Amino acid sequence: MTMLPLDGLRVLDLSQIMAGPYCTMVLGDLGAEVIKVEKLNGGDDSRQMGPYVDGESTCFMQINRNKKSIGLNLKSDEGRGLFHDLARRADIIVENFRPGVTASLGVGFEDIRALNPGIIYCSISGFGQTGPYSQKGGFDLVAQGMTGLMSMTGEPDRRPVKTGIAVYDIGAGMTAVYSILAAVIHRQRSGEGQHIDVAVAECGLPWFTWEAAAYFAEGTVPERTGWRHRVSAPYQALRTADGYLMLGCANQRTWERFCREVVEHPEWETDPRFVTNQDRGRNVEALEALIEAVLETHDTAYWLERCDAAGVPAGPINRFDQALADPHYQARGMVQSFEHPVAGTVNTLGFPSKFSATPPSIRAAAPTLGQHTEAVLGELGLDADRLAALRESGAIA
Repeated sequence: MTMLPLDGLRVLDLSQIMAGPYCTMVLGDLGAEVIKVEKLNGGDDSRQMGPYVDGESTCFMQINRNKKSIGLNLKSDEGRGLFHDLARRADIIVENFRPGVTASLGVGFEDIRALNPGIIYCSISGFGQTGPYSQKGGFDLVAQGMTGLMSMTGEPDRRPVKTGIAVYDIGAGMTAVYSILAAVIHRQRSGEGQHIDVAVAECGLPWFTWEAAAYFAEGTVPERTGWRHRVSAPYQALRTADGYLMLGCANQRTWERFCREVVEHPEWETDPRFVTNQDRGRNVEALEALIEAVLETHDTAYWLERCDAAGVPAGPINRFDQALADPHYQARGMVQSFEHPVAGTVNTLGFPSKFSATPPSIRAAAPTLGQHTEAVLGELGLDADRLAALRESGAIA
């Protein structure tokens, strides 16, 4: 069996819903052993999110593959003691409680560092562990509004619009992944563990690179531009005879190819309104009207074929089902499946990184609640009688 990049790393996953579980799923996909520590009453809250197959949440299944599940009552002395025993053998802990909660349970960073000085402990929260908002609950939608993202998304003079997916929850998970891996490298060099503080409400701010460039240089505040790009044109959605396509003339060369080889209007190149990208941006309304008058004479497939032949970046605006059925994504393995012990065959999304030597893999389905409690705790030397007693006392499930 192929060695995976993170083979040998053990992760204790105290997180739930999306940001933390996304992080630990990626770590698991890359080979880490991920032990999901769930509360006894219902486990991860996403288990209560439909749709369901045979009583099992498909939302939970999509973000918790390659993990083991144990049910542990961290409010009990015995449950806390078992977690401490597991933490002594762990490399990484990921949690997304509100700041202070893990410390109140006796499983915070300082508690664990006293037992395992090399622990890499990642806390994901709405606003971070410090600052005036640290005790506020923070969710993806709140972050989208607070960071300015929604002020840039949607059409001018209309209601602000959120993104189609929970971009900041996933962004926090991604931020946690690369931060944890950097901390692993640091520990390999120094033997030192550390605490990583990731905030949902700030993880996306560094993504606003062009917006920051304009603001810091000129004080320009980005506005909503709808289907158009803020700077480049034509770099936007455009109407065809049967729908829309996305056209990406981000530089002068592709604009010239588009004019000559796609729409066959070379005169647009010398039109004073459209000579440079800046000119086209200033006159985007007139430019869009001219282009759409031509594109509306044929369907999307026709224009995409011409764009491809001319080397002009363009693509369809797919529904989600169309995207998943696209032969390119199919060929790239972006739809995978696993066998779930209750739900049977479950389709899931694939891996965005393609490794030549150590490709990620789905080695286990998303677990049922407490599916691995006995196996994981058995590694601590607990026999069947002791496990039965712990279950009877309400320490484990």
